This record gives sequence, C-alpha cells and structure tokens, in this order.
Amino acid sequence: MSGSDLKQRLAAILAADAAGYSRLMARDDRATVSALDAARSVFRTKIESNQGRVIDMAGDSVLAVFETAGGAVEAALGVQRMLHESFGAVPEERRMRFRIGVHLGDVIEKGDGTVYGDGVNIAARLEGLAEPGGITVSDSVRIAVKGKVAASFEDQGEQKVKNIPDPVRAHRVRPEGSATTASAAGEADLPLPDKPSIAVLPFNNMSGDAEQEYFADGITEDIITELSRISGMLVIARNSTFVYKKQAVDIKEVARRLGVRHVLEGSVRKAGKRVRITAQLIDATTGGHCWAERFDRDLEDIFAVQDEVTQHIVSELKVKLTASERTGRAPRGKVNPEAYDYVVRARQCFLRFTAESMNEARSLLERALQIDAGFPIAYAQLAMVHAAEYVNGYNQAGPAHLEQGKALARKALELDPEEAWAHQALAMNNLWQKDYEGAESAARSSTKLGPNFAGGFVSLGQVLDFTGRHEAAIEAFEHALRLDPGLDLILHLIGRAQLGMGRYAEAEHSFKRRLIRNPRSDMTRAYLASLYGATGRVEEARRMWAELLEINPKFSVERLRRVLPYTNPAWFESFAGGLRQAGLVPGTA
Repeated sequence: MSGSDLKQRLAAILAADAAGYSRLMARDDRATVSALDAARSVFRTKIESNQGRVIDMAGDSVLAVFETAGGAVEAALGVQRMLHESFGAVPEERRMRFRIGVHLGDVIEKGDGTVYGDGVNIAARLEGLAEPGGITVSDSVRIAVKGKVAASFEDQGEQKVKNIPDPVRAHRVRPEGSATTASAAGEADLPLPDKPSIAVLPFNNMSGDAEQEYFADGITEDIITELSRISGMLVIARNSTFVYKKQAVDIKEVARRLGVRHVLEGSVRKAGKRVRITAQLIDATTGGHCWAERFDRDLEDIFAVQDEVTQHIVSELKVKLTASERTGRAPRGKVNPEAYDYVVRARQCFLRFTAESMNEARSLLERALQIDAGFPIAYAQLAMVHAAEYVNGYNQAGPAHLEQGKALARKALELDPEEAWAHQALAMNNLWQKDYEGAESAARSSTKLGPNFAGGFVSLGQVLDFTGRHEAAIEAFEHALRLDPGLDLILHLIGRAQLGMGRYAEAEHSFKRRLIRNPRSDMTRAYLASLYGATGRVEEARRMWAELLEINPKFSVERLRRVLPYTNPAWFESFAGGLRQAGLVPGTA
C-alpha cells in the first residue's frame, strides 16, 4: 500500500456495542438477533441523517465516522432515544441496551474508507466507560458541542485508557431536562397529561396458593376497567402495567416510564367465600401515600369493592366528573363467585392468543353462562373470542362464527348497554363481516363509554384504516398507544396505516419496533417483506419472508385477501404487489 492510500485527518468517531449481548443470546438467540437487526437499522438511520458514515457493524458493535462532533453526538442521542421507544416495554431482563462512546481526534483513513489510529481506540475505550443505554464522550467532544446540542455533561474525571499514554477526561452525556440514568440514556419519558393520571400495578396474590394468581390479576384488571370509564383522568391499560408483575419496582421509575403521576398497588387474599383486598394510592413525584384501605368482603360483593376503590381514587385525585359520571352507572349488584371465577380464568386464556387458549376461554365462558345467564361481561368476552378466532383462522372459524359473535355482543349490551368491551366486541365482529357503518358506530360507542379503554380506540383505528382513512386511523392508534404503551400490536397497526399512505420509512420503523417487542410476529414480517419489495430491497424482502415461513409455514396471502376487510381492493393489491416485486408470490393476482 502506498502512502497516497492513507490520509490523516480530524474526525469524530462513534463506537458502540450491546451490553450483556452474550447473556441475551443464551436466553433467547432468535429474539436477540431480531432485536440486533432492528437496532442496527436505528443506528444506520441516525448516523446517516447526521452526516455520518458507518464503518463497521461486526457482531454486536457499531463503528461510525462523522465530519463534526455535533453530528456524532446528535446521532448518539437520537439512537438512544429511538432504542428506548422501541425497547421500552420489553422486560428488563430481555432488553437490549447499547453503550456509546464518542471522541474527536486524529484518525488515519484508508482509500476504502476504513479508519484507524488513536481516535478510534479512544472512542472504543470511552464506550466501555458508558452506562448501558448511556453515552460517554471525551473532553474534546464536550468543548466542540457545548451549547450546540440539547444536552448537559457530567464530568467522569480523567480516565487511564489502554495503549494511550495520557489520561483522557470523560464526560457522561445527559439529555436536556433529564435527571436520572434512564433519561441520560436518551430514553423518551412519556409526558404527564394535563389531568390526573394513574397506573394500576398487578395486585399481589397473598392467598398462599399459586393457583389463585389469576384471581388477583382479575381484580387488578377490573379496577383498571372501572377507572377507564372516567374521562377526567388518564389510565394506563393492563398490558403495560403487567410488565411489572412479580418485580421489585421503583414506583417513581414506573410512573416516569408510563407518564403518570399516581400509582395504585395492592394485594388480594382469597379464602373460601371471603376475600381481603388492600389498596394504596401513591404520589410518584414524592413517593408519599395518598390513601390506603383494606376491604374484607364476601366474594359475591367483589364488584362493590371495585366500585369503592374507584370512588376513593376519584375523590383523592379530585377528578372532574361529567354530569353522567356524577350520576354513575347502575349498581352492578352481587356476583356469582363461581361464574366470576370462570370469567377471570377465561380472560387470562384469551390473552395468550393461541387456538388452544381460545378453545379453553370459550369453554370457561360457556360454563360461566350456564351458572349465570345474566352475566354481561361473559357474553362480551365470548363475542371477542369469536372475532379473534375468525380473523386468526383458529379452530375452523368461518363466517357463521361472526354471526354468533354479533349475537353474543348484542346480548351483553341488552344486559348492560354501558359495557365498553361489549361495544368493542360488536365493532370487531361487524368489521370482519364488512358492516363498516355498524362497526364504526359500535367502536365510537366503545370509546365514548371507555375514554381510557385502549381496546375501543384500537377497534376504531381498525375501522378507519380498512376504510381508507389512514391519517385518522393513525391518530386513533396513537391515542391507544398512549393508554397502552406496552401493547406491541398497536405498533403493527400504525405501520400498516403508514404503509397504506406510502410513508415507507415511518412504516418500516413502526414494524421494526413491533418485532423488537414481539420477535415471533409473522404478520409484521409479511408487511415488512412487502415494503422491502416495493422499495427495491429484494434480498431483505426474501430474508424476511424466509423468517416468516419458519415461524408459520402455513401463512397464506390468499387467506389474508379473503379476511382483511379493505373497502378498496387496491389497498390490498398494493400489499400483494410488494411481495410480487420481490418474487415472493406468483405474478398474477
């Protein structure tokens, strides 16, 4: 190699690697590889958008070069922010976090673009000093960017760096306004709303019987459901709070991540026909207790206890109620403990979302209705089972399944016209039957009766998306995501609507965020493969399709064509067209 092939110059170097990568691979190699692929895409996007160039992405590491220190720091901040948005709902033990180091110094650049020298070595050493999810920079970077980026710097002192004769002063980067390590990592906190806000953590099972775990979960879910009816507050859905089940949690950290001021926690002890429920309301900004109480009741009075807890919270938080909320819904009365037990068990089965779990849920709900034929929520849940089985092709569910689902939802509404879940069930059965007017009416009723019921907004978004109103659909989905930031399905639905509008980059980002949280999703892979085909990225499309078929060898585009209720066939043809462009399906429709 001649000297003319080498060029010495000043450059900003970004070095990163995944913390605990070997541990993550040992735990779940497929999920880890999928998460790494998604993270690499984030790095590439942010590096290129800040006038940087990727040098290497070997293994779990990233090396990039920038013309300016400001570009490198902005890229690092953007990467950590986007990774947190994508990984935020993933349980801590499975979350992929990157350390990032940035240095401004001399490098030697070869003709092929690779770089060497002390500048690269120092950046790599700084990365090793960073916290998982954090950024550490050298003093030369701090001087170059201070006042030019939305961040502050905490002095980490002079650090002895291997193979570098002089110590390097390091600084931890704190995004503007942050005060915690998590924020320093570029994590995007959800902002507090301009009204009271609450997250209900899973109540602890104190029954001394692990078999009763489902019952404590059911109590928690019912309290969330009752709170979600109140428009004057923001209530986080169960999918997002149950991430913290059986974890020793920092209440302030949970509240920060979910964007709420108050947290409710408690316990349930069931013994025979009696139940003891304790609940305490905590102000997460101070850690202080606002209210606490213990309820000892017969099981048949469980609804009354849930209503009392809701009323205490509304009173303590000084929630502004509408006229109809002040009047209140009719008392739900006593419940048959055995029927309630079956309904709670069925809810857990439904959430597992498999053909077998739907069968089990149906059996449990039918037993509940044999005991109490006037139990509205049992009819509503059974109607949702019918809709879920049809759209997912479970248990030979055909069009007649939807008629049965509609009848069940109507029966639930006959018994309780204010049951938001029953309106959602009616909306989904109507939608899959292509009764768009009936579906939209029921979905809007669900959101009106449950202003904090994420499921209602998901249903409304689905109706809007399939009828071509993609922008309005995205708005509904994003509202649902604020209520339920841990529900990964919403990211897929947002991506689908963005794809329908031709917003490919945004759709790709949404789909990849979904795969980070749910690495086994065949449907999201199908849409990503279509997107790659439509944008000429044939090899990526084929790789994604191969992964899809490994997960679900029976995946059928033709079945999707029959089931997905697009009003305009062109929208589905656009999806299929992307797959055809990549040679993944036959060339004719």
